[in-house]
Amino acid sequence: MATKTQERQRFYHYYKEQTGAKEVDMKDVARFAQKMGWALPVPPDPLDVLAKQFSEAVGEETRDDKQTKRRYKANLAIKKRLRDGTQLTLFVDVDEALRLQMVNGLYLYREQMVGEALMGTNTADHWNRVHPDQQPLEFPTDFTDDVNYRRNAPDEDQEAS
Repeated sequence: MATKTQERQRFYHYYKEQTGAKEVDMKDVARFAQKMGWALPVPPDPLDVLAKQFSEAVGEETRDDKQTKRRYKANLAIKKRLRDGTQLTLFVDVDEALRLQMVNGLYLYREQMVGEALMGTNTADHWNRVHPDQQPLEFPTDFTDDVNYRRNAPDEDQEAS
């Protein structure tokens, strides 16, 4: 039995086949699906929406280190499992966090980056395989030079003056 995600993926391909579209606006896919009888989803709980908005805002917050003037994430997400097995995502302020919280938060942050790097590598490798007549794409995953360059580059405010 297909999951809802798999059904949506199949419908996306069906939409492309029916319309010939190569660049796809998902609202067009949704309208097409609705016309074909797909039920519109029930709107989410407004409290869940607001909590998600707070999570996104807090996760994006940055600060400048007073001494180094380098920007850092102000808050990190950590996972906590309750006794009933429920897993919560909590946020900790980096300036207030305990060492163990920082270890856990930085581990999760790094895992997200590794997952994205793996998917980018697999995507580039796939494209290279199906387009052997084209110059291969590279997807370097050693970000050491990039990080060092950005750490030492003038910030945007300095460049503007």
